[in-house]
Amino acid sequence: MISKEKKTAIIAEFGRKPGDTGSPEVQIAILTERITELTGHLQQNSKDHHSRRGLLMMVGQRRGLLNYLKKTDLQGYRALIERLGIRK
Repeated sequence: MISKEKKTAIIAEFGRKPGDTGSPEVQIAILTERITELTGHLQQNSKDHHSRRGLLMMVGQRRGLLNYLKKTDLQGYRALIERLGIRK
């Protein structure tokens, strides 16, 4: 789980305006942070299948948001992938 301070920092960094939580860029950045933390958890707890299912659902949700961003704003999509270090 992401701390409130970290989530606020992500929103400030990736938001289009202050307090922007709904834009695809912010949602993708928050999901990426949650995926990173959960990946570390699963490396230590390999038998935690409930968390693994949650991870797969988050990855799918992020993939859908990335596809939407790619259709609507290709330059923003490329910039976001570069900033987050997501491989495509």
